[in-house]
Amino acid sequence: MAMSFFDQFMSPVYLGIPLMALALTLPWVLFPTPSARWLNNRVLTLQGWFINRFTQQLLLPLNPGGHKWAALLASLMVFLISLNMLGLLPYTFTPTTQLSLNMGLAVPLWLATVIIGMRNQPTHALGHLLPEGTPPLLIPVLIIIETISLFIRPLALGVRLTANLTAGHLLIQLIATAAFVLLPLMPTVAVLTAVVLFLLTLLEVAVAMIQAYVFVLLLSLYLQENV
Repeated sequence: MAMSFFDQFMSPVYLGIPLMALALTLPWVLFPTPSARWLNNRVLTLQGWFINRFTQQLLLPLNPGGHKWAALLASLMVFLISLNMLGLLPYTFTPTTQLSLNMGLAVPLWLATVIIGMRNQPTHALGHLLPEGTPPLLIPVLIIIETISLFIRPLALGVRLTANLTAGHLLIQLIATAAFVLLPLMPTVAVLTAVVLFLLTLLEVAVAMIQAYVFVLLLSLYLQENV
């Protein structure tokens, strides 16, 4: 029974064909297509308002050189929110619970920020490895520590997103299983468990959006250090 809880995190396969690509491309099909009319419908208006507000808040602390990343960061934010929210539906698969996918998103984007910093302002980028006013005896130790912390950043991005979504899905499945088991034995406790399950589902909806925002926000902070 304990192993079956983790079956939901296995990559779906149909006739030997992995369906990960389908799970990644389906959210883009659900997005409304822009219209050539002057007046849009409510869905397009809400989508445009959300993306504009998010982009403004995200690019507020960035230098003008980092504004070139606006389209990439906004698209990544919408993509991650769509994947996380669709994964909360019954009988669906959440690709962002796979560490390989999250690392595949985090490592190239983090590496791009580091390369930009090394190319545009190498002295400033390397200066992050050694704080100003460091005693000479601590210079080698601090350089090693800062280098390790620099390379841990993409791992932290991927693990944070994977761990939060995996823990939420496991809690939902555990509480739902408890509610079904307790229903014929203790109906009152089962109803209370169902209420807790409903509240936890609302919390997971918030977590799905917040984790996508945190992922993109940390990328923008890494970009801010190197632009």
